[in-house]
Amino acid sequence: MGCDRNCGLITGAVIGAVLAVFGGILMPVGDMLIEKTIKKEVVLEEGTTAYKNWVKTGTEVYRQFWIFDVQNPQEVAVNSSNIKVKQRGPYTYRVRFLAKENITHDHEDNTVSFIQPNAAIFEPSLSVGTENDTFTVLNLAVAAAPHIYQNAFVQVLLNSLIKKSKSSMFQTRTLRELLWGYKDPFLSLVPYTITTTVGVFFPYNDTADGVYKVFSGKDNISKVAIIDTYKGKRNLSYWPSYCDMINGTDAASFPPFVEKTRILQFFSSDICRSIYAEFGSEIDLKGIPVYRFVLPAKAFASPVENPDNHCFCTEKVISKNCTSYGVLDIGKCKEGKPVYISLPHFLHASPDVSEPIEGLSPNEEEHSTFLDVEPITGFTLQFAKRLQVNILVKPAKKIDALKSLKKNYIVPILWLNETGTVGDEKAEMFKSKVTGKIKLLGLVENILLGVGVVMFVAFMISYCACRSKRSGK
Repeated sequence: MGCDRNCGLITGAVIGAVLAVFGGILMPVGDMLIEKTIKKEVVLEEGTTAYKNWVKTGTEVYRQFWIFDVQNPQEVAVNSSNIKVKQRGPYTYRVRFLAKENITHDHEDNTVSFIQPNAAIFEPSLSVGTENDTFTVLNLAVAAAPHIYQNAFVQVLLNSLIKKSKSSMFQTRTLRELLWGYKDPFLSLVPYTITTTVGVFFPYNDTADGVYKVFSGKDNISKVAIIDTYKGKRNLSYWPSYCDMINGTDAASFPPFVEKTRILQFFSSDICRSIYAEFGSEIDLKGIPVYRFVLPAKAFASPVENPDNHCFCTEKVISKNCTSYGVLDIGKCKEGKPVYISLPHFLHASPDVSEPIEGLSPNEEEHSTFLDVEPITGFTLQFAKRLQVNILVKPAKKIDALKSLKKNYIVPILWLNETGTVGDEKAEMFKSKVTGKIKLLGLVENILLGVGVVMFVAFMISYCACRSKRSGK
């Protein structure tokens, strides 16, 4: 009887040890299975989860606009006063709802090329007004004219056309005109063929962004979705330096198994450059653990602090010998127009940039850019891209509308928030296919390991107790 009991205890201990060992073995095996599945599903080829969502996003993406309505146009034009602005918005459009087109797979170099059609649909229910709301804003054509044509004689001719068209430093435009384009009266009088339609985002509808060429990740998962070329160029020709490099993805996804120490690089055609985000925090998004990566202040720092930005300092006066920060001159990829990009309300900008503008209230929560990335797959499940479009206007002695100015202004026109969040249905599907399976596998591993250890310890304690009783008789 004692022998049978001892054998039972030993057998139980052995079973416990086996379960513990099996649980321990299952951990790396399970991790390998997960890694293998993820690597298969994030490749950009037909039939994968990533490809389906890549061709046409399942997330509704909206672009909200806030317009800076100038309150004292006459004071500025006559006395060179500080510009008083009042933001009005949001005015919301649905964007990025069209599927990618001209998709071509190159199986030799494992790349996929495509174009992204552009279209915007106004969403009245998500807006404070209509597309016919009017605003007092900087006259884009008048402000840009002396910057593009710096010859004094040419400016005299332009001045006569500006006066004839009754144009001035500021103008009143509807939301639709300001965003998508209007026929400018001054430019319409220019006696040679030029584009006479002006708008912050003209042209946009019925156009396409690209051609992009990205890596599929078929041969190297660490390169999946990373841009190889944009419009046929690996390096944009606007600036002869690091700034023209096309680094990273389009921010919709990143190579899988994202670590907190990784710098996420992504290219944005809106600002003609690659930029990056750093880990900020862990958050829960509809039951899915994600890493929030945030655009750092250093991305808009002066070349003194961040040498990578030296090519965005194009002159010494406006930038105060390249020491000003918070704005990037992207005029060279905007046909020479004096366009400057910043974060909304000049967040993280030097005081000299925002000093001539009254009515701004920058804050991190409303005006910073972030990406919420699921770290195992690298999919971006939520994002907010926030940028401000500004125009440089300078005194011009030969142009009456600008000759009374005594200082330079970087005038904010509008700021935008392009945002998207994975829908409830997609989130549930994601949890069932990815995070749910990973949690289940982890739970099984821990149960087997835990039960095995407990059984082994319990039976060994019982066996030792039994042996002690037998030796004491």
